Amino acid sequence: MNVMDFKIACLQTSPKPDFESAIVEALQLARLADAEAKMLFLPEYCSGIKVEGRKFLAPAAAPDENPMLQALQAHALENKVWIMAGSVAVPADSGRIRNAGFVINSKGELVTRYDKIHLFDIQLSGDEVYRESDSVEAGDQLTLVDSPLGLIGHTICYDLRFPQLYRDLSQAGADILAIPAAFTRATGKAHWHALCRARAIENGAYVIAPCAVGDIEGGGGSYGHSLVIDPWGEIIADGGDAPGVVHAILDMSKVALARSRIPSLQHDRKWRQPEAHATANITSDKKTKISGAA
Repeated sequence: MNVMDFKIACLQTSPKPDFESAIVEALQLARLADAEAKMLFLPEYCSGIKVEGRKFLAPAAAPDENPMLQALQAHALENKVWIMAGSVAVPADSGRIRNAGFVINSKGELVTRYDKIHLFDIQLSGDEVYRESDSVEAGDQLTLVDSPLGLIGHTICYDLRFPQLYRDLSQAGADILAIPAAFTRATGKAHWHALCRARAIENGAYVIAPCAVGDIEGGGGSYGHSLVIDPWGEIIADGGDAPGVVHAILDMSKVALARSRIPSLQHDRKWRQPEAHATANITSDKKTKISGAA
């Protein structure tokens, strides 16, 4: 490997209903990860999730008391590795929860937090309805993570369908776009690979997308197929449909190469609204806030 190469690992866990079983599986997979991996990536709701009716229910605890975060912090410190906990449930003042992702450095410290902005409120069929907003409070700030791999833009699952979010992160300096998820089987089969590749291609960035796999207690299931995609849109790792560890090597020189070939991040232009839809407010200049590493 050259000096620009970094090995990473996605831990493709299965949805668990409680902290205890989620921690057992996460640590088992973390121990299987190659010792040369500089950073481990876990899926959305890696600390537990179940469904009751149309509600998402997840075991919740404050960051400094969260059993999953504490377990991952201990592993990071012991093994001198960085870890992205894709998301865990954190209590919100409103009585709901925040679907919050954290990054842990090799000293075992929490260095950044991202609260999921776009909530999964959809109706796939008459029987399959999800209303994440019934139990989750949305965030409103993007997060850039200054890591040994480079600058990482942290997003979560349904955010994947909002390309402007990834453009803002990339234009703010992100070389890697992290998309931890628990994509449903139906939407995963139809859209997961295409959308993840599109975000990589549009931004000339690596996409690292760990996705949970398997049945969810109470109904539904996650698609799996954790992906690592290079800045040209090539899939370099796919976790398939079973729990396990997905390794990949990132050649960070490919980011600059892709962006020099197609420098579209520098080519944004303003446009006028079409006359027939002047009230639609298509050209909002509102920008989402972006926070840096702690």
